Amino acid sequence: MKHPTQVIIRPVITEKGTMLRTLYNQYLFEVADDATKVDVKHALKQLYNVDAVKVRIMWVKPKPKRFGLRSQGHTKAWKKAVVTLKPNQTIEDFNL
Repeated sequence: MKHPTQVIIRPVITEKGTMLRTLYNQYLFEVADDATKVDVKHALKQLYNVDAVKVRIMWVKPKPKRFGLRSQGHTKAWKKAVVTLKPNQTIEDFNL
């Protein structure tokens, strides 16, 4: 089993994530490419001491980028997890 800091890379703080957090008690995380729902659930329990009710994982597709006039590239693809917590639980890293 992986170490929790290898599964959860960072919390994702966005406008949509703030709305999900206030309305539905859902949190967004960037997770490792090979992380599963069970891995994310165990990592949250160890890192933040919270119980996840539901975990959804999805791939975020790369977006095109330009570097000057002729050079083009794209951002990297990454894996995002949307975690629903029990009603009375919160994660302190998001309360900035």
